[in-house]
Amino acid sequence: MVNLPLHVALVPGLPLLGALVIAALRGKLKGNAAGLLATTMIGLSFVVSAILFLHYDKTGGANVVKFFDWIHIGGMDVPFALQIDSLSLTMMLIVTGVGTLIHLYSIGYMHDDKRVSTFFACLNLFTFAMLLLVMGANFVITFIGWEGVGLCSYLLIGFWYTKPAYNYAARKAFVMNRIGDVGFVLALALLFSRLGTLNYIEVFDRAGTLSVEMVTVVTLLLFVGAIGKSAQLPLFTWLPDAMAGPTPVSALIHAATMVTAGIFLLVRSSALFSLAPFTQDVVLWTGLITALLTASIGVFQNDIKKVLAYSTVSQLGLMFVALGLGAYSAAMFHVTTHAFFKALLFLGAGSVIHALGGEQDIRKMGGLKGVTKITYVTFLIGTLAIAGIPGFSGFFSKDAILMAAYQEHPMLYAATMAVSLLTCFYMFRLLFLTFFGGYRGKAHPHESPAVMTVPLMVLAVLSVAGGLLNLPHLFGGHEPMKHYLETAAEGITGEHNYLSASTEWMLMGITVGLILLTILLAYNRFVKKTTLDPEPEDLPMLSRLIARKWMVDELYAFLWERPYGWLSTQFHGILERKVMVPVMLGAGRWTQKAGKAARMLQNGNMSFYLFGMVVGIVVFLMITLYAG
Repeated sequence: MVNLPLHVALVPGLPLLGALVIAALRGKLKGNAAGLLATTMIGLSFVVSAILFLHYDKTGGANVVKFFDWIHIGGMDVPFALQIDSLSLTMMLIVTGVGTLIHLYSIGYMHDDKRVSTFFACLNLFTFAMLLLVMGANFVITFIGWEGVGLCSYLLIGFWYTKPAYNYAARKAFVMNRIGDVGFVLALALLFSRLGTLNYIEVFDRAGTLSVEMVTVVTLLLFVGAIGKSAQLPLFTWLPDAMAGPTPVSALIHAATMVTAGIFLLVRSSALFSLAPFTQDVVLWTGLITALLTASIGVFQNDIKKVLAYSTVSQLGLMFVALGLGAYSAAMFHVTTHAFFKALLFLGAGSVIHALGGEQDIRKMGGLKGVTKITYVTFLIGTLAIAGIPGFSGFFSKDAILMAAYQEHPMLYAATMAVSLLTCFYMFRLLFLTFFGGYRGKAHPHESPAVMTVPLMVLAVLSVAGGLLNLPHLFGGHEPMKHYLETAAEGITGEHNYLSASTEWMLMGITVGLILLTILLAYNRFVKKTTLDPEPEDLPMLSRLIARKWMVDELYAFLWERPYGWLSTQFHGILERKVMVPVMLGAGRWTQKAGKAARMLQNGNMSFYLFGMVVGIVVFLMITLYAG
């Protein structure tokens, strides 16, 4: 039997306990003790999540476990409660399952770091916050986890704080997430003012009472929050810079946690978004433009982690396209498969960096497939999966999004196909320049230890088999994930595939043909000719613009960062130094002078004191008589 309150509490409680214990004992834990403890805690959390998954009956609806009354002010009643349903269970398994593998990998990757205990404490805390986010039974609990993830990302991105650039990247992530959070908070304020509650079940039951205008405003504000957390236009530039953190952090942020929070929020709030067609259009076009823009940037990146970072933003854009189309099950399917192959690719990149003593420039790599065989094979599987090669998980999840796009409009299908082809090109460019040809670096490559390669092999298996989770009817499946999620998200039961089997086979044939042609193009350029891209300043004008990331960072610096810096300098130089400081110093001097003058009255002369008392009484009587 499952003790529901106990098991539900253990899922986020175990990582929290791990974080607290490691933080308390960080000076006493030696060797791999911190890593082993942190990995054990998140591993046990995965086991408990699996038990809850196996015992959950989706026909019974959501199970809300209330632990205690938390906020009770006026008309606001917010319990500390967690919700177990098919959506939260799916996210719990992704977060704890992939998170366990990343924790295990980190034992080897961070072995020599002097602050390894601090790292694992932050990693466990990060996982706790993400679990709180996806398990919350109301918007407030979700928001607490939302903010916790943001705080932990700041700590982990800037973990190597001695480098100023890394601190800047951490601040950038923190600030951009806070911009999005403003929208989230305003949405909660509007919801509470109109519905009188922030509990999910009650909000969604009463959503029909909201006017179209109000639900549109609320959903747009929620989407602003999702834009910040899931790195969509215009708040996407923090995510590539987040590569400043250790590679396991990159894998955790990009694959299993944080960036998927925005997707989760929209799926969780699907009852609201289904009532706001205008917002869904905004979600669709924001995702599509972000996907195209960042996919083009990925083609010209030479840092192995930056290529994967822009790939993440682009794939998130495809997920938002699916959400904008109302294809919630397709979006969640791609969230799941993306967690597998993107974690694999990031950890594979970390293995390459580890093998080359810290080198991240793919132009200084090459020929590694004969030296780092496990890393190469697993990285190849991840590349095949993200490129959408038939038989791999990414093929099935991408195909679901492409088919939904085609049903909306053939031009939308063409645009999403362009994103997929760009993804295929830059990923095989990365693969070929890293593992094929001759070695162009100066280090002495070597394979990573088993503690790092075993997680790669597990993720490789998941990247292949993950497509079975929602295998479509066309391939003899019954779309199990779609049916599993239908009670947790609005509209999934209404997702129908109106395409004939012949049309689907035709579209798949076109897709596969174009992907194979793209791979051949990349092979001819980067294997046969081993063409290395020059520095951005040496490229043609359009290529130079794309290589410089469409100069979005420069635009933001011009519009916001520099004016803000200038205003800060002026305020400091004029208001603070010439006004506030003299006023404060003057007030202090006058206070000292008044104190000295008052002190002179205390001369020890009893007659003077009696005289003062008489004067005081006379003044008091005069005031009393005058007032009367």
